[in-house]
Amino acid sequence: MKSKLTLIKTEGTGRRCEFEKVHGTVQTPAFMNVATCGAIKGALSALDLKEIKCQIMLSNTYHLHVRPGDELVKEMGGLHEFTRWQGPILTDSGGFQVFSLAKLRKIQEEGVTFNSHVDGRKIFMGPEESMQIQSNLGSTIAMAFDECVENPAKYQYAKESCKRTVRWLQRCKAEMDRLNSLPDTINKKQLLFGINQGCTFEDLRIENMKEIAELDLDGYAIGGLAVGEPKEDMYRVISAVEPYMPKDKIRYLMGVGTPGNIIEGVYRGVDIFDCVMPSRNARHGHLNTWSGIININNKKYEKDNQPIDPQCDCPTCRNFSRSYIRHLFKAKEMLAMRLCVMHNLYFYNTLMEKIREALDNGNYQEFHDKYVDLLDTRI
Repeated sequence: MKSKLTLIKTEGTGRRCEFEKVHGTVQTPAFMNVATCGAIKGALSALDLKEIKCQIMLSNTYHLHVRPGDELVKEMGGLHEFTRWQGPILTDSGGFQVFSLAKLRKIQEEGVTFNSHVDGRKIFMGPEESMQIQSNLGSTIAMAFDECVENPAKYQYAKESCKRTVRWLQRCKAEMDRLNSLPDTINKKQLLFGINQGCTFEDLRIENMKEIAELDLDGYAIGGLAVGEPKEDMYRVISAVEPYMPKDKIRYLMGVGTPGNIIEGVYRGVDIFDCVMPSRNARHGHLNTWSGIININNKKYEKDNQPIDPQCDCPTCRNFSRSYIRHLFKAKEMLAMRLCVMHNLYFYNTLMEKIREALDNGNYQEFHDKYVDLLDTRI
């Protein structure tokens, strides 16, 4: 068995699970800390991730293929050896980056031809290439290569794109089976997650989910959301798709989001999340607290000797004041970003702990009602 999902408890559609696989067991709901190029932006290493309660690290197929090259990573022993993170790693397929970063691209049945955003060289990526790159990286979980369609989209194009994504998923599955059987494959127990698409059209989403569920994959993601559509549309799509997602497989909402988004996602049956938001916001001084979001650059914190959040016991809050951290930003010291990224990611991982505790205790509705709006409020 490559993985095992144990459903511990439910409250409404909310799920409390344990996801066991090679590289370790993850308690869900969980947040994946985004290390796009093999490192968290803000000067955090794999050693720091343990201290901020990270369970899963997420890295990106496209970026690592472009630089330093997936073959070099394989030569270095795979991402786990290369980064020194020994826990589970999920690699995104590169599909989102192909569609968001490439100014010129040509989509065909075989795959996508586009120019690298780094040096302009022509790259071709299709299902087989994405699986080969992810196999070289040796991640725990590989994401299927899919087409990311912008919202809003025309219905007919979204429908054709869904069909193509299913065909590509079938090719991903066949290629992963082949790669996992090779003698020099780093992780022969690599898992494959399929991605549900269909923009904000509920009928397309449901039909697509039914089709990909038949492939009996290791997990299922909801993709193509949190790309500019109103959050109400995102919640509506999740609620529409959830009844058709296999109950015995892990569920992943891609690229989401704020603490409130996560609380609502868990409420609707999602198990794992990822987002660059907490680290990106932290690098600009926008910090999560249990009372809402603060901007540490504000003058009112100039002589504030309190920690970022008096309720937080992260390494930053245990040792440094708001006044000092604000000074670091004004002095343009790199330490400002590092300390704040550590705080925000610790906050997100603690949020997931509290969500799991609320589900364990059967009071998630109360937790949801207390924090869903509060944590997204700017102070």
